[in-house]
Amino acid sequence: MDYFDARRKPHNVGKIIAALVLTTLCIFVLKQSPGFGGNSVFSRHEHGVTHVLVTGGAGYIGSHAALRLLKDNYRVTIVDNLSRGNMGAVKVLQGLFPQPGRLQFIFADLGNQKSVNKIFAENAFDAVMHFAAVAYVGESTLEPLRYYHNITSNTLLILEAMASHGVQTLIYSSTCATYGEPDKMPITEATPQFPINPYGKAKKMAEDIIIDFSNSKGADMAVMILRYFNVIGSDPEGRLGEAPRPELREHGRISGACFDAALGVIPGLKVKGTDYPTADGTCIRDYIDVTDLVDAHVKALNKAEPRKVGIYNVGTGRGRSVNEFVDACKKATGVNIKIEYLNRRPGDYAEVYSDPTKINKELNWTAHYTDLKESLSVAWRWQKSHPRGYGPN
Repeated sequence: MDYFDARRKPHNVGKIIAALVLTTLCIFVLKQSPGFGGNSVFSRHEHGVTHVLVTGGAGYIGSHAALRLLKDNYRVTIVDNLSRGNMGAVKVLQGLFPQPGRLQFIFADLGNQKSVNKIFAENAFDAVMHFAAVAYVGESTLEPLRYYHNITSNTLLILEAMASHGVQTLIYSSTCATYGEPDKMPITEATPQFPINPYGKAKKMAEDIIIDFSNSKGADMAVMILRYFNVIGSDPEGRLGEAPRPELREHGRISGACFDAALGVIPGLKVKGTDYPTADGTCIRDYIDVTDLVDAHVKALNKAEPRKVGIYNVGTGRGRSVNEFVDACKKATGVNIKIEYLNRRPGDYAEVYSDPTKINKELNWTAHYTDLKESLSVAWRWQKSHPRGYGPN
C-alpha cells in the first residue's frame, strides 16, 4: 500500500532547491564563456580590434579582400548565400586563420530583412565591406529585375541595418559600368554617370541611396565608394582564385573564358564584337589585378572619415584591347587558343579606362601588378592546379 511519509518532504525540497541553484550557476557560467549565444567575441567590440563584415566574402573579390583583412589582423565575418560564391574559398581562409575570434562564416541571403537584422543584432561590426552582388553585364540585360533586387534593394537593407545598429563605416564595391560610355577618356570621378545596362544602373541607384543617406542629418556615416574596372589575377601565393559556376561561365570574365579554352573545357574563345571604333575593332578595357584592388579597399577603410563620402576609380590608367588581352593569355598559358569572332554583346561599350589620379593622391594607392601577362600567369597557375575550381560547395 502506497503512503506519504511527511518526514521525507523537507529532504526532497532541499534537493530540488540545490539542483535549481546549481543549474542557475551553470547557466550563468556558460553565458560568460566565449561562444555562448550572443557573448562570442564577434558579438562585442574589443579595443584595438576592428571587426569587418564582408558581404559576398565567399566570392572571387570578396574572398581575396577577406584574406587581406585577416593578414592585417582584422576580425572578419563573411556573409554569403553561396549563389555565386564558393564554400571552398571560405574553408581555405578558415584553414589559414583557425584561431578563435578571427573569422566566422554566416550562410544568409541579404535579400531577407529578418536575416540581415539578426546578423547585425548578434554581431558587433565596426565596418562593412559590401561586395555581395550579381555582376555580369550580359546577364543583367537578360534578368534586369534580378539585378535591381540583388544590388539596389539588398544595399538598402544593409544600410537600414547599419543605421539601426550604429555601424557607421561602409566601403562599397561599385563599378565603372555606372559611367556608361563617356565621350572622353580617361574616366575621372567627375565624368557624368549614364549607365547603359541594368548592372550599371542598379549600381548607380545603390550609390545614390548611399550618398543620400550619408548626407542626411545625424547619419555620421564614413563612406568610401570604389568604382573599379575589369578585375583579373589571383592571390600570388596560390591560395585563392576565381571559380565561377559552370552555368555562369558564358557570362563571366574574359580571363575565365581564356583559361577554359586553354584547358580544353570549351573548344575556343568567343570574342564578341570586332566593329567597335577602336584601333583593332575590339573593346578596350582597363584591367586591374585583384591584389591591387583589395589593397585599395584596405586603404579606403583606413582613410574613411565620419560625415564624408569618398568616391574613387580603381584602375591602372591604361586601356588594353580584347585582342591584346587574348595575346597575353596565349603567352601566359602557352596554348594557342582558338578564337571565334561573334557579334557584339548586348550592353557592352567600346572603350573604358580610368584616370587614377585622385586615388593615387588621396589614398596613396597605386596599381603595382600592371603586367597583363604576369597577372594572367599567376591566375593560370591556380586554374591548372584547381581544374574543378574549389569543388562542390
